[in-house]
Formats: sequence, C-alpha cells, structure tokens
Amino acid sequence: MDLVEPVLESGRMELVDVECLKGKTRWMVRIYIDKEGGVGLDDCAMISGEIGDLLDVNETPPGSYSLEISSPGLDRPLARDKDFIRYAGHKIRIRVAEKIEGKKNLKGRLVEFIEKEGEKIVVINVEGRVYNIPRSMIIKANLQYEF
Repeated sequence: MDLVEPVLESGRMELVDVECLKGKTRWMVRIYIDKEGGVGLDDCAMISGEIGDLLDVNETPPGSYSLEISSPGLDRPLARDKDFIRYAGHKIRIRVAEKIEGKKNLKGRLVEFIEKEGEKIVVINVEGRVYNIPRSMIIKANLQYEF
C-alpha cells in the first residue's frame, strides 16, 4: 500500500483496497481506486502503467504477476478506519471472525465508528438492534447498494 499511495495521490485518487493472491504460476494483484466523481477506464489504464512500473522496479510481488486496477464498484469494500467514518449512515454488510448471536454475517446500517477505551468499535443497526462490534473482529466489510 505504501508503494502505490503516492502515485494515486498525485493523480488525485485514493487507494480503496489491495488484494494479493498467489496462484499456481503467478500472483494476482488487484488494486481498487476511487476519486471524486468516480473512476473511469482512462484512469485505470493510466494508473495501471505507473503502478506496474513501480511494482517491477521494487520486485513486488516476487516473480510474475497479473495486475488489475478497478473502481471499488457499488459494493465498495470498507478496509480502513476512515471508510467506516465516511460511510456512517449507509447500509453495510460485515463478516466477523466469531459468531454474534449465532451469525457471522450481518447486514444493517452503519451508525458510527468510535474509539472506546483504546478499542475501535463499529456500531451497526441490524433490524432495530444495535451492535457494537470491535474492529479487530471484522474480517470483511462492504457497502450494500441501496435501490
């Protein structure tokens, strides 16, 4: 992440998420980017060339790889603390490491993101019931598109 953020910032874009997956013969590097007004194909193509060069120079990942640059889409991942702050009030779905009342997947409205006694907490309203979920328990979180 530290490698690509300066490139994106110079293009007035932000890094949303990075996925690095090891395949049988090569790595798959997926980088999700966004900017005010949304990301277009030209943005992805420009950033792909710049980031590809940067990865090659730094030999990251080691060996051959495929690089994908895309917008986060309608189900944007919430990967950083500032994402939870920014999208308060929106519908989200989260997957947690340990079951909460028998469930590992929760869908609801993100109420807020707080820090309480040194612990980061995601507050979510699921069908009228409010849950305070430690950020450390969240495996994956995404916006849920509202029609």
